[in-house]
Amino acid sequence: MYSSNEQSQPRKPVTVATMAKMKREAEKIAMLTAYDASFAALCDMAAVDIILVGDSLGMVMQGQDSTIPVTVDEMVYHTKCVCSRAGDSFVIADMPFMSYNTAEDAAWTAARLMKEGGAQMVKLEGGEGQIEKVEFLTSQGVPVCGHLGLLPQSVHKLGGYKVQGREDAQAQVIINEAKMLEDAGADILVIECVPAELAKSVTDSVSIPVVGIGAGVDCDGQVLVLQDMLGITPGKRPKFSRNFMEYASSIGEAISNYVQAVKGREFPAPEHNV
Repeated sequence: MYSSNEQSQPRKPVTVATMAKMKREAEKIAMLTAYDASFAALCDMAAVDIILVGDSLGMVMQGQDSTIPVTVDEMVYHTKCVCSRAGDSFVIADMPFMSYNTAEDAAWTAARLMKEGGAQMVKLEGGEGQIEKVEFLTSQGVPVCGHLGLLPQSVHKLGGYKVQGREDAQAQVIINEAKMLEDAGADILVIECVPAELAKSVTDSVSIPVVGIGAGVDCDGQVLVLQDMLGITPGKRPKFSRNFMEYASSIGEAISNYVQAVKGREFPAPEHNV
């Protein structure tokens, strides 16, 4: 049961090495988005492994129709807020749309998110076209999280928020790109809105942790948008999410229940598959 008191046995700070060890030992990784200090503190108290400062803030915090309008300045601001209270949780920050067109652009954006914002890792979307940038960033000591499957920054190119990898050829491309990102030096990978079978194949194909969202239970971990799992996002909740506030007496308890459900392989259930 969640308690607002300090944990009886303080956990060690989560690091890149921690994530790699969790994959090796088949311990599920619990990740949530957060965009401010208050929710970051609750995530830390509930032992969330990774806090993602997602450019999804454009939709859930700003009321935008997509992530595309989010700026680097806004990402730096929200990342700094989260890092002020993230505690032992590891913080990843999204690099927003068109902020990593070249390796130099990627380096500049990553520098701002890490030096000004305090992020411990940066995330970028895409596969083969991002390899040179991932290689450059990792050569400079920047930890990188890749993102495959549904790419929210490419929503207009994709024609909407659609499940990816249903066809064999597209599925193979995603598997190949996961391997390419690993070879380029990515430390972790997010895979979004793909069939559960494909997500399992990707997870089994690489040695780096794979965190899924709408990708089935066989990934190394799970991530949800915090507002979705608290049931406060306006409109229809995504099929792959679950309202963890439904049986909780507080937000802290809901977050703790999410962590326990991920660790116990109780979430996602088959009904959450896309």
